[in-house]
Amino acid sequence: MSVSRRSFLRSVTASPLLLGCGPRAASSLWAQQRETRLPRGLPEEQGVDSRGVLALLEGVAAAKLSLHSLMLVRHGRVIAQGWWAPYAPHLRHTMYSLSKSFCATAVGIAAAEKRLSLDDKVVSFFPNDLPEMVGARLADLRVRHLLMMGTGHPGDSLFGPGFTVAAKNWVKSVLSRPLEHAPGTHFAYNNGATFLCSAIVQQATGQTLLDFLNPRLFAPLGIAGADWEQNPQGMNHGAFGLRVRTEDIAKLGQLYLSGGSWEQAPVLTADWVREATGKQIENAPANDPARRETSDWAQGYGYQFWRCRHGAFRGDGAFGQYCVVLPDQQTVLAMTSETNDLQGVLNAVWKHLLPALAPQPLPANPQASGQLRERLSALSLPVPQGKPASPRGPHIDRRVYAVADNALGITRASFVLRDGRGRLSLESAAGDQGVEFGLGRWLAGDSTFSPVPLHLVSTLADRRHTTSAAAAWTNDDTLVIDWRFTETAHGQRLTCAWEGEQVRIAFERSVTQLNPATKDPRPVLVGS
Repeated sequence: MSVSRRSFLRSVTASPLLLGCGPRAASSLWAQQRETRLPRGLPEEQGVDSRGVLALLEGVAAAKLSLHSLMLVRHGRVIAQGWWAPYAPHLRHTMYSLSKSFCATAVGIAAAEKRLSLDDKVVSFFPNDLPEMVGARLADLRVRHLLMMGTGHPGDSLFGPGFTVAAKNWVKSVLSRPLEHAPGTHFAYNNGATFLCSAIVQQATGQTLLDFLNPRLFAPLGIAGADWEQNPQGMNHGAFGLRVRTEDIAKLGQLYLSGGSWEQAPVLTADWVREATGKQIENAPANDPARRETSDWAQGYGYQFWRCRHGAFRGDGAFGQYCVVLPDQQTVLAMTSETNDLQGVLNAVWKHLLPALAPQPLPANPQASGQLRERLSALSLPVPQGKPASPRGPHIDRRVYAVADNALGITRASFVLRDGRGRLSLESAAGDQGVEFGLGRWLAGDSTFSPVPLHLVSTLADRRHTTSAAAAWTNDDTLVIDWRFTETAHGQRLTCAWEGEQVRIAFERSVTQLNPATKDPRPVLVGS
């Protein structure tokens, strides 16, 4: 949905949280949006034992939790940060359901601007998208019920039976799902609830979720370059699809830790922060009291924030995208990763980091802080193990292979190997979709190779994606290439095996590697 400049300026100047921003100021705010950094500090000066952070790094490595980044903020200062190569500070990262916490923040701001109320009935926003019969439960569904995942649906109302990404009307699809419980009485994690929050913000403000947040949240916090996937109707997904940087995650956590203020100016109301991060609905099974003691998914749910053990709260997303806030310790921890063991990541935080947070500054520990600094600067995902060269290398350099018919539409493949680096070209009607790789090291590049399932909406497959790849010869006839899409959580492994004059190229997605019971559906390419 496009929005005129006039309506944008009118929406900005109406905000009680942007008082003093007339049309010229609002326009300037939009034009000057730029990335800023949080203040930096030293661990022991902020009461953090460097040895505890080292232990956390060692713990996640030992458990093979595959973190991509980590940023630790104490008393508003970043005291430890690290990115596992090829991930890097300037790269955005797919947030998955951590997007939900940003979406809820937009609802909180819209409520403060009197664009909507948490007690508004959901049906009032979509009079043309309602089912023929509106039952009593749907009629009573309020915005706050969406926020607390207490819609009354038994499960996810977006990805339900019959749903397709190309559905012409996502709102109508969600509203047609039966509510088996009275709103506010039953917790069920529900992407449809958050998507409706995004749709309501757009209905109430005339702007997409991202456009609404840009001057109100992202600009004040110095968050630049955020993007958010849209559905075919031009609505940001809300429940997922946001990409921001690791420091942007930390900024959101710090905003909520500070009660909604940023540099002494209000961005959120204190009432919103208290409600959003407090327990609004029970999410622990009544017949499983032991789960309350061991699970950070059974401590209650707020407004698109999870309650945690140890008095903490968090936003989180699939494969381990985290914004963990510890109010009692005045600490924020931002993490991105690709892991199936989400509880394992939090367990490592409670075990290693929590005891390292002292209530007062600690004596300087140059040895430990130096070790931590070195460890953080040397973080890397593993590269394929093997040799940097093979006797076969000169024979395949610049050779073009005709690829047999395949579902991917790849018609030709070729390799270039030079000076410790290489390129695999995969040619189709869409052009060259290959990747550059380093031999024994990560090498950055980009590619238009189809990222599905990295994105839900296939229309995003046409753009270029940042990549990084590393390769090694595991034997004289096999070249393995690990290929990361570095603004997502994911990647893939390509195994290129030669037999005589023929090469076979097999694909294995990183998500498949996380679950050995699954199989990558893509065909093996056979080139001659």
